[in-house]
Amino acid sequence: MTALTHGRVLNIALPIVLSNLTVPLLGLVDTAVVGRLGGPAPIGAVGLGAVILTSVYWVFGFLRMGTSGLVAQAHGAGDGPEVGAHLLRADHRAGGGGGLHPAAGAHRGGGLSAGPRIGCGRGAGPRLSGDPRLGALTTIGLYALTGWLIAVERTRAVLGLQLIQNGLNIALSIALALGLGMGVAGVAWATLAAEWAGLAVALWLARHVLAEARRAAGIWARDRIARLARVNGDIMVRSVLLQGCMTSFLFLGAGQGDVTLAANQVLLQFLALTAYALDGFAFAAESLVGQAVGARRAGQVRRASLMTSGWGLGFALLLGAGFLLGGGAIIDMLTTDAQVRAVARDYLPWLAVAPLIGLAGWMLDGIFIGATLTREMRVAMIRSVAVFVACVVILPPIWGNHGLWAALMALNLARAATMLRLYPRAEIAAAPGGISSPR
Repeated sequence: MTALTHGRVLNIALPIVLSNLTVPLLGLVDTAVVGRLGGPAPIGAVGLGAVILTSVYWVFGFLRMGTSGLVAQAHGAGDGPEVGAHLLRADHRAGGGGGLHPAAGAHRGGGLSAGPRIGCGRGAGPRLSGDPRLGALTTIGLYALTGWLIAVERTRAVLGLQLIQNGLNIALSIALALGLGMGVAGVAWATLAAEWAGLAVALWLARHVLAEARRAAGIWARDRIARLARVNGDIMVRSVLLQGCMTSFLFLGAGQGDVTLAANQVLLQFLALTAYALDGFAFAAESLVGQAVGARRAGQVRRASLMTSGWGLGFALLLGAGFLLGGGAIIDMLTTDAQVRAVARDYLPWLAVAPLIGLAGWMLDGIFIGATLTREMRVAMIRSVAVFVACVVILPPIWGNHGLWAALMALNLARAATMLRLYPRAEIAAAPGGISSPR
Protein backbone atom coordinates (compact mmCIF):
# COMPACT_ATOMS: atom_id res chain seq x y z
CA MET A 1 0.00 0.00 0.00
CA THR A 2 1.37 3.42 -1.01
CA ALA A 3 2.59 5.56 1.88
CA LEU A 4 0.01 7.99 3.23
CA THR A 5 1.36 11.54 2.88
CA HIS A 6 -0.05 15.04 2.72
CA GLY A 7 0.90 15.14 -0.94
CA ARG A 8 -1.17 12.04 -1.63
CA VAL A 9 -4.17 13.53 0.17
CA LEU A 10 -3.93 16.71 -1.90
CA ASN A 11 -3.46 14.78 -5.14
CA ILE A 12 -6.83 13.14 -4.49
CA ALA A 13 -8.65 16.09 -2.97
CA LEU A 14 -7.65 19.13 -5.02
CA PRO A 15 -8.91 17.87 -8.41
CA ILE A 16 -12.16 16.95 -6.68
CA VAL A 17 -12.38 20.39 -5.07
CA LEU A 18 -11.93 22.03 -8.47
CA SER A 19 -14.32 19.56 -10.08
CA ASN A 20 -17.00 20.01 -7.45
CA LEU A 21 -16.74 23.79 -7.52
CA THR A 22 -17.92 23.78 -11.13
CA VAL A 23 -21.24 22.25 -10.02
CA PRO A 24 -22.41 25.06 -7.71
CA LEU A 25 -20.95 27.50 -10.21
CA LEU A 26 -23.65 26.20 -12.53
CA GLY A 27 -26.18 27.09 -9.87
CA LEU A 28 -24.58 30.51 -9.54
CA VAL A 29 -24.80 31.06 -13.31
CA ASP A 30 -28.42 29.90 -13.44
CA THR A 31 -29.37 32.13 -10.51
CA ALA A 32 -27.50 35.09 -12.02
CA VAL A 33 -29.07 34.55 -15.46
CA VAL A 34 -32.60 34.21 -14.08
CA GLY A 35 -31.94 37.04 -11.62
CA ARG A 36 -31.60 39.37 -14.61
CA LEU A 37 -35.07 38.51 -15.85
CA GLY A 38 -36.41 40.84 -13.15
CA GLY A 39 -38.12 40.36 -9.78
CA PRO A 40 -37.73 37.73 -7.05
CA ALA A 41 -40.35 35.27 -8.36
CA PRO A 42 -38.24 33.74 -11.20
CA ILE A 43 -35.36 33.10 -8.80
CA GLY A 44 -37.66 31.36 -6.37
CA ALA A 45 -39.22 29.38 -9.21
CA VAL A 46 -35.81 28.10 -10.30
CA GLY A 47 -35.01 27.16 -6.71
CA LEU A 48 -38.25 25.26 -6.16
CA GLY A 49 -38.10 23.53 -9.55
CA ALA A 50 -34.50 22.45 -8.97
CA VAL A 51 -35.32 21.13 -5.50
CA ILE A 52 -38.26 19.08 -6.78
CA LEU A 53 -36.21 17.38 -9.51
CA THR A 54 -33.15 16.98 -7.32
CA SER A 55 -35.28 15.39 -4.62
CA VAL A 56 -36.28 12.69 -7.11
CA TYR A 57 -32.83 11.97 -8.53
CA TRP A 58 -30.48 12.88 -5.69
CA VAL A 59 -31.33 9.80 -3.66
CA PHE A 60 -29.53 7.75 -6.33
CA GLY A 61 -26.29 9.23 -4.99
CA PHE A 62 -25.96 5.93 -3.15
CA LEU A 63 -24.63 4.53 -6.44
CA ARG A 64 -21.61 6.81 -6.27
CA MET A 65 -21.02 6.56 -2.54
CA GLY A 66 -21.57 2.81 -2.29
CA THR A 67 -19.37 2.18 -5.32
CA SER A 68 -16.60 4.36 -3.88
CA GLY A 69 -16.43 2.47 -0.57
CA LEU A 70 -16.65 -1.01 -2.06
CA VAL A 71 -14.16 -0.32 -4.86
CA ALA A 72 -11.69 1.32 -2.47
CA GLN A 73 -11.72 -1.75 -0.25
CA ALA A 74 -11.18 -4.07 -3.21
CA HIS A 75 -8.39 -1.81 -4.45
CA GLY A 76 -6.74 -1.83 -1.03
CA ALA A 77 -6.96 -5.63 -0.99
CA GLY A 78 -5.24 -5.76 -4.40
CA ASP A 79 -8.19 -7.42 -6.15
CA GLY A 80 -8.26 -5.77 -9.58
CA PRO A 81 -10.99 -7.92 -11.16
CA GLU A 82 -13.30 -7.27 -8.22
CA VAL A 83 -12.74 -3.52 -8.66
CA GLY A 84 -14.24 -3.85 -12.14
CA ALA A 85 -16.95 -6.16 -10.87
CA HIS A 86 -18.12 -3.59 -8.33
CA LEU A 87 -18.39 -0.99 -11.08
CA LEU A 88 -20.30 -3.42 -13.29
CA ARG A 89 -22.76 -4.25 -10.51
CA ALA A 90 -23.29 -0.59 -9.68
CA ASP A 91 -23.82 0.32 -13.31
CA HIS A 92 -26.32 -2.48 -13.68
CA ARG A 93 -28.31 -0.93 -10.85
CA ALA A 94 -27.93 2.48 -12.48
CA GLY A 95 -29.42 1.05 -15.65
CA GLY A 96 -32.40 -0.17 -13.67
CA GLY A 97 -32.82 3.19 -12.00
CA GLY A 98 -32.52 5.07 -15.28
CA GLY A 99 -34.98 2.85 -17.09
CA LEU A 100 -33.50 3.08 -20.59
CA HIS A 101 -29.89 3.63 -19.56
CA PRO A 102 -27.75 2.47 -22.54
CA ALA A 103 -25.31 0.52 -20.40
CA ALA A 104 -28.13 -1.65 -19.06
CA GLY A 105 -28.87 -2.99 -22.53
CA ALA A 106 -25.19 -3.82 -23.04
CA HIS A 107 -25.11 -5.79 -19.82
CA ARG A 108 -28.14 -7.82 -20.75
CA GLY A 109 -26.71 -8.45 -24.19
CA GLY A 110 -23.39 -9.66 -22.86
CA GLY A 111 -21.42 -6.52 -23.68
CA LEU A 112 -19.49 -4.42 -21.21
CA SER A 113 -20.01 -0.71 -20.90
CA ALA A 114 -20.70 1.77 -18.15
CA GLY A 115 -22.74 4.82 -17.42
CA PRO A 116 -20.38 6.97 -15.38
CA ARG A 117 -21.34 9.99 -13.40
CA ILE A 118 -19.54 13.30 -13.66
CA GLY A 119 -21.10 15.56 -11.02
CA CYS A 120 -19.73 14.06 -7.83
CA GLY A 121 -20.91 16.13 -4.91
CA ARG A 122 -23.12 14.43 -2.33
CA GLY A 123 -25.92 16.77 -3.26
CA ALA A 124 -25.10 16.81 -6.94
CA GLY A 125 -27.89 16.09 -9.34
CA PRO A 126 -29.93 17.56 -12.13
CA ARG A 127 -30.86 21.15 -11.45
CA LEU A 128 -33.37 21.39 -14.25
CA SER A 129 -34.23 19.09 -17.13
CA GLY A 130 -36.52 19.52 -20.08
CA ASP A 131 -37.80 15.97 -19.59
CA PRO A 132 -37.22 14.23 -16.21
CA ARG A 133 -37.04 10.84 -17.96
CA LEU A 134 -34.24 12.01 -20.23
CA GLY A 135 -32.45 13.54 -17.26
CA ALA A 136 -32.70 10.24 -15.39
CA LEU A 137 -30.85 8.43 -18.16
CA THR A 138 -27.80 10.58 -17.64
CA THR A 139 -27.95 11.72 -14.03
CA ILE A 140 -28.49 8.29 -12.53
CA GLY A 141 -26.21 6.56 -15.01
CA LEU A 142 -23.28 8.89 -14.31
CA TYR A 143 -22.91 8.02 -10.61
CA ALA A 144 -21.02 4.72 -10.67
CA LEU A 145 -17.91 5.68 -12.65
CA THR A 146 -17.22 8.71 -10.49
CA GLY A 147 -17.25 6.47 -7.41
CA TRP A 148 -14.76 4.15 -9.07
CA LEU A 149 -12.47 6.99 -10.18
CA ILE A 150 -12.40 8.46 -6.67
CA ALA A 151 -11.78 5.09 -5.04
CA VAL A 152 -8.71 4.36 -7.18
CA GLU A 153 -7.41 7.94 -6.88
CA ARG A 154 -7.99 8.93 -10.51
CA THR A 155 -9.51 12.25 -9.60
CA ARG A 156 -7.88 14.23 -12.40
CA ALA A 157 -10.09 12.28 -14.80
CA VAL A 158 -13.11 13.36 -12.77
CA LEU A 159 -11.99 16.97 -13.10
CA GLY A 160 -11.59 16.64 -16.87
CA LEU A 161 -15.07 15.17 -17.26
CA GLN A 162 -16.59 17.86 -15.10
CA LEU A 163 -14.95 20.68 -17.02
CA ILE A 164 -16.25 19.31 -20.32
CA GLN A 165 -19.81 18.88 -19.10
CA ASN A 166 -20.18 21.99 -16.98
CA GLY A 167 -18.29 24.29 -19.32
CA LEU A 168 -20.74 23.34 -22.05
CA ASN A 169 -23.63 23.78 -19.62
CA ILE A 170 -22.60 27.32 -18.65
CA ALA A 171 -22.10 28.37 -22.28
CA LEU A 172 -25.46 26.96 -23.34
CA SER A 173 -27.30 28.46 -20.35
CA ILE A 174 -26.10 31.95 -21.26
CA ALA A 175 -26.68 31.46 -24.98
CA LEU A 176 -30.15 29.96 -24.73
CA ALA A 177 -31.59 31.82 -21.74
CA LEU A 178 -30.28 35.29 -22.54
CA GLY A 179 -28.97 35.20 -26.10
CA LEU A 180 -32.01 33.50 -27.61
CA GLY A 181 -34.45 34.78 -25.02
CA MET A 182 -35.62 31.33 -23.87
CA GLY A 183 -35.50 32.28 -20.17
CA VAL A 184 -35.83 29.50 -17.60
CA ALA A 185 -36.55 26.93 -20.34
CA GLY A 186 -33.17 27.71 -21.90
CA VAL A 187 -31.43 26.90 -18.62
CA ALA A 188 -33.27 23.58 -18.50
CA TRP A 189 -32.36 22.51 -22.02
CA ALA A 190 -28.74 23.60 -21.53
CA THR A 191 -28.49 21.25 -18.55
CA LEU A 192 -29.95 18.33 -20.47
CA ALA A 193 -27.71 18.78 -23.52
CA ALA A 194 -24.57 19.07 -21.39
CA GLU A 195 -25.41 15.95 -19.38
CA TRP A 196 -25.78 13.86 -22.54
CA ALA A 197 -22.46 15.17 -23.85
CA GLY A 198 -20.82 14.23 -20.54
CA LEU A 199 -22.33 10.75 -20.70
CA ALA A 200 -20.84 10.19 -24.16
CA VAL A 201 -17.33 11.04 -22.91
CA ALA A 202 -17.75 9.06 -19.69
CA LEU A 203 -18.88 5.91 -21.49
CA TRP A 204 -15.62 5.96 -23.45
CA LEU A 205 -13.57 6.26 -20.24
CA ALA A 206 -15.17 3.17 -18.70
CA ARG A 207 -14.27 0.64 -21.38
CA HIS A 208 -11.11 -0.91 -19.89
CA VAL A 209 -11.99 -1.41 -16.24
CA LEU A 210 -15.23 -3.17 -17.03
CA ALA A 211 -13.43 -5.52 -19.40
CA GLU A 212 -11.25 -6.62 -16.47
CA ALA A 213 -14.38 -7.58 -14.55
CA ARG A 214 -14.66 -10.66 -16.77
CA ARG A 215 -11.87 -12.23 -14.70
CA ALA A 216 -13.74 -11.75 -11.41
CA ALA A 217 -15.22 -14.87 -9.84
CA GLY A 218 -18.89 -14.80 -8.93
CA ILE A 219 -19.75 -11.37 -10.30
CA TRP A 220 -23.43 -11.99 -9.62
CA ALA A 221 -22.96 -14.16 -6.51
CA ARG A 222 -25.82 -13.76 -4.06
CA ASP A 223 -23.69 -12.64 -1.12
CA ARG A 224 -22.01 -9.87 -3.14
CA ILE A 225 -25.26 -8.63 -4.58
CA ALA A 226 -26.75 -8.71 -1.08
CA ARG A 227 -23.88 -6.63 0.30
CA LEU A 228 -24.24 -4.10 -2.50
CA ALA A 229 -27.97 -3.88 -1.86
CA ARG A 230 -27.44 -3.45 1.88
CA VAL A 231 -24.84 -0.71 1.45
CA ASN A 232 -26.90 1.11 -1.16
CA GLY A 233 -30.11 0.75 0.81
CA ASP A 234 -28.62 2.29 3.94
CA ILE A 235 -27.15 5.21 2.00
CA MET A 236 -30.41 5.73 0.13
CA VAL A 237 -32.36 6.03 3.39
CA ARG A 238 -29.77 8.47 4.71
CA SER A 239 -29.94 10.47 1.48
CA VAL A 240 -33.73 10.61 1.42
CA LEU A 241 -33.79 11.93 4.99
CA LEU A 242 -31.09 14.53 4.33
CA GLN A 243 -32.74 15.69 1.12
CA GLY A 244 -36.06 15.85 2.94
CA CYS A 245 -34.54 18.27 5.44
CA MET A 246 -33.09 20.47 2.71
CA THR A 247 -36.35 20.45 0.75
CA SER A 248 -38.44 21.29 3.80
CA PHE A 249 -36.05 24.16 4.60
CA LEU A 250 -36.67 25.78 1.23
CA PHE A 251 -40.42 25.22 1.24
CA LEU A 252 -40.78 26.54 4.79
CA GLY A 253 -38.88 29.61 3.66
CA ALA A 254 -41.37 29.97 0.79
CA GLY A 255 -44.11 30.37 3.35
CA GLN A 256 -42.50 33.64 4.43
CA GLY A 257 -42.90 35.30 1.04
CA ASP A 258 -41.23 35.56 -2.36
CA VAL A 259 -38.45 37.84 -1.17
CA THR A 260 -37.39 35.53 1.68
CA LEU A 261 -37.63 32.51 -0.61
CA ALA A 262 -35.41 34.22 -3.18
CA ALA A 263 -32.93 35.29 -0.48
CA ASN A 264 -32.70 31.75 0.84
CA GLN A 265 -32.18 30.42 -2.67
CA VAL A 266 -29.32 32.86 -3.21
CA LEU A 267 -27.71 31.91 0.12
CA LEU A 268 -28.10 28.20 -0.57
CA GLN A 269 -25.59 28.73 -3.39
CA PHE A 270 -23.04 29.58 -0.66
CA LEU A 271 -23.93 26.36 1.14
CA ALA A 272 -23.59 24.36 -2.08
CA LEU A 273 -20.17 25.93 -2.68
CA THR A 274 -19.14 24.92 0.86
CA ALA A 275 -20.38 21.36 0.52
CA TYR A 276 -18.69 20.76 -2.80
CA ALA A 277 -15.38 22.25 -1.66
CA LEU A 278 -15.21 20.27 1.59
CA ASP A 279 -16.41 17.13 -0.11
CA GLY A 280 -13.08 17.03 -1.94
CA PHE A 281 -11.45 16.06 1.35
CA ALA A 282 -14.35 13.82 2.35
CA PHE A 283 -13.90 11.94 -0.92
CA ALA A 284 -10.19 11.61 -0.19
CA ALA A 285 -11.21 10.05 3.12
CA GLU A 286 -13.50 7.62 1.27
CA SER A 287 -10.64 6.43 -0.90
CA LEU A 288 -7.90 6.30 1.73
CA VAL A 289 -10.02 4.86 4.54
CA GLY A 290 -11.56 2.30 2.18
CA GLN A 291 -8.15 1.17 0.95
CA ALA A 292 -6.92 0.91 4.54
CA VAL A 293 -9.90 -1.27 5.45
CA GLY A 294 -9.31 -3.49 2.43
CA ALA A 295 -5.62 -3.83 3.35
CA ARG A 296 -6.51 -4.50 7.02
CA ARG A 297 -4.53 -1.54 8.40
CA ALA A 298 -6.43 0.02 11.29
CA GLY A 299 -3.67 2.53 11.99
CA GLN A 300 -3.98 3.86 8.45
CA VAL A 301 -7.69 4.46 9.02
CA ARG A 302 -6.95 6.86 11.87
CA ARG A 303 -4.10 8.55 10.01
CA ALA A 304 -6.22 9.01 6.88
CA SER A 305 -9.12 10.38 8.93
CA LEU A 306 -6.94 12.92 10.74
CA MET A 307 -4.99 14.06 7.68
CA THR A 308 -8.00 14.56 5.44
CA SER A 309 -9.95 16.29 8.22
CA GLY A 310 -7.03 18.62 8.96
CA TRP A 311 -6.93 19.82 5.37
CA GLY A 312 -10.72 20.12 5.39
CA LEU A 313 -10.53 22.37 8.46
CA GLY A 314 -8.11 24.69 6.70
CA PHE A 315 -10.43 25.04 3.73
CA ALA A 316 -13.46 25.55 6.01
CA LEU A 317 -11.72 28.48 7.69
CA LEU A 318 -10.88 30.03 4.32
CA LEU A 319 -14.44 29.64 3.08
CA GLY A 320 -15.94 31.13 6.23
CA ALA A 321 -13.62 34.14 6.06
CA GLY A 322 -14.34 34.59 2.37
CA PHE A 323 -18.09 34.58 2.91
CA LEU A 324 -17.81 37.01 5.80
CA LEU A 325 -15.69 39.49 3.87
CA GLY A 326 -16.98 39.07 0.33
CA GLY A 327 -20.44 37.61 0.72
CA GLY A 328 -22.20 40.87 0.02
CA ALA A 329 -20.47 41.25 -3.33
CA ILE A 330 -21.42 37.69 -4.27
CA ILE A 331 -25.07 38.36 -3.38
CA ASP A 332 -25.03 41.43 -5.63
CA MET A 333 -23.70 39.30 -8.50
CA LEU A 334 -26.51 36.79 -8.08
CA THR A 335 -29.48 39.16 -8.07
CA THR A 336 -30.28 42.70 -9.08
CA ASP A 337 -33.38 42.92 -6.88
CA ALA A 338 -32.75 45.41 -4.05
CA GLN A 339 -35.12 43.70 -1.61
CA VAL A 340 -33.58 40.26 -2.15
CA ARG A 341 -30.10 41.73 -1.71
CA ALA A 342 -31.02 43.36 1.59
CA VAL A 343 -32.76 40.29 3.04
CA ALA A 344 -29.96 37.94 1.96
CA ARG A 345 -27.43 40.15 3.77
CA ASP A 346 -29.44 39.79 6.99
CA TYR A 347 -28.85 36.03 6.98
CA LEU A 348 -25.30 36.02 5.59
CA PRO A 349 -23.64 35.44 9.03
CA TRP A 350 -25.18 31.94 9.07
CA LEU A 351 -23.24 31.12 5.92
CA ALA A 352 -19.99 32.44 7.39
CA VAL A 353 -20.14 29.83 10.17
CA ALA A 354 -21.70 27.05 8.07
CA PRO A 355 -18.37 25.61 6.80
CA LEU A 356 -17.07 25.08 10.35
CA ILE A 357 -20.39 23.73 11.61
CA GLY A 358 -20.76 21.30 8.72
CA LEU A 359 -17.14 20.12 8.43
CA ALA A 360 -17.27 17.22 10.90
CA GLY A 361 -20.43 15.78 9.40
CA TRP A 362 -19.05 15.92 5.86
CA MET A 363 -15.72 14.35 6.84
CA LEU A 364 -17.34 11.59 8.90
CA ASP A 365 -19.59 10.81 5.94
CA GLY A 366 -16.46 10.14 3.88
CA ILE A 367 -14.84 8.05 6.60
CA PHE A 368 -17.95 5.93 7.11
CA ILE A 369 -18.46 5.43 3.37
CA GLY A 370 -14.87 4.23 2.98
CA ALA A 371 -15.36 1.78 5.84
CA THR A 372 -18.84 0.88 4.46
CA LEU A 373 -20.38 1.63 7.86
CA THR A 374 -23.59 2.52 6.11
CA ARG A 375 -25.92 1.21 8.78
CA GLU A 376 -24.25 3.57 11.24
CA MET A 377 -24.75 6.46 8.77
CA ARG A 378 -28.44 5.61 8.52
CA VAL A 379 -28.90 5.46 12.30
CA ALA A 380 -27.03 8.74 12.79
CA MET A 381 -29.17 10.49 10.19
CA ILE A 382 -32.42 9.29 11.74
CA ARG A 383 -31.36 10.72 15.09
CA SER A 384 -30.22 13.97 13.49
CA VAL A 385 -33.49 14.43 11.63
CA ALA A 386 -35.33 14.16 14.94
CA VAL A 387 -33.22 17.07 16.21
CA PHE A 388 -33.93 19.06 13.03
CA VAL A 389 -37.69 18.50 13.27
CA ALA A 390 -37.73 19.62 16.90
CA CYS A 391 -35.82 22.78 15.98
CA VAL A 392 -38.11 23.52 13.03
CA VAL A 393 -41.15 23.24 15.28
CA ILE A 394 -39.70 25.43 18.03
CA LEU A 395 -37.43 28.05 16.45
CA PRO A 396 -39.15 29.61 13.38
CA PRO A 397 -42.27 30.72 15.28
CA ILE A 398 -39.93 32.58 17.65
CA TRP A 399 -37.16 33.70 15.31
CA GLY A 400 -38.63 33.59 11.81
CA ASN A 401 -36.24 32.79 8.98
CA HIS A 402 -33.30 32.97 11.38
CA GLY A 403 -34.95 30.04 13.17
CA LEU A 404 -34.94 28.05 9.93
CA TRP A 405 -31.22 28.66 9.43
CA ALA A 406 -30.57 27.74 13.07
CA ALA A 407 -32.46 24.47 12.58
CA LEU A 408 -30.31 23.67 9.53
CA MET A 409 -27.13 24.30 11.51
CA ALA A 410 -28.49 22.10 14.33
CA LEU A 411 -28.96 19.29 11.81
CA ASN A 412 -25.27 19.40 10.86
CA LEU A 413 -24.16 19.55 14.48
CA ALA A 414 -26.32 16.56 15.34
CA ARG A 415 -24.90 14.58 12.41
CA ALA A 416 -21.37 15.28 13.61
CA ALA A 417 -22.10 14.35 17.23
CA THR A 418 -23.90 11.09 16.44
CA MET A 419 -21.30 9.85 13.93
CA LEU A 420 -18.35 10.86 16.08
CA ARG A 421 -19.58 8.53 18.82
CA LEU A 422 -19.61 5.69 16.29
CA TYR A 423 -16.21 6.47 14.70
CA PRO A 424 -14.25 3.72 16.56
CA ARG A 425 -16.15 1.17 14.47
CA ALA A 426 -14.26 2.42 11.41
CA GLU A 427 -10.97 1.28 12.92
CA ILE A 428 -12.52 -1.98 14.05
CA ALA A 429 -13.64 -2.59 10.45
CA ALA A 430 -9.96 -2.55 9.37
CA ALA A 431 -8.94 -5.20 11.89
CA PRO A 432 -8.73 -8.85 10.73
CA GLY A 433 -12.28 -10.15 10.57
CA GLY A 434 -13.65 -6.62 10.97
CA ILE A 435 -15.81 -6.89 7.88
CA SER A 436 -17.16 -9.94 6.17
CA SER A 437 -15.07 -9.48 3.05
CA PRO A 438 -12.52 -6.98 1.76
CA ARG A 439 -14.64 -6.82 -1.36
